[in-house]
Amino acid sequence: MHKRILIADDDLAILESLKLLLEMFNYEVETTADGRVVEKIREVRPQLLLLDIWMSGVDGRDICREIKRDKEMSKIPVIMVSASRDVSRSSKESGAEEFLPKPFEMDELLQKVGKYLD
Repeated sequence: MHKRILIADDDLAILESLKLLLEMFNYEVETTADGRVVEKIREVRPQLLLLDIWMSGVDGRDICREIKRDKEMSKIPVIMVSASRDVSRSSKESGAEEFLPKPFEMDELLQKVGKYLD
């Protein structure tokens, strides 16, 4: 069974490139480009969430807090990504397991994903 990852980012180019990369490593990947991440998690039931902090009109840290308060979703590891490096601490405070600054190296992404799924 493939490990399922949900990527939430409002940049469609990032969504597509990450999806292609992770699928090359035999992960099953779903994506969402809007703020309805929690609904998508309930639908997809991923084993890992890659979550952009700054999505159109939605703060990913608020989404992360909501996920971590929910009994069913709280065990899903969250890797937050952002072009702003100064949000690393606040992403951890919101409950994210990891923070990855954009632009990131693909090897670093694969290492962090593998830490939770392999």
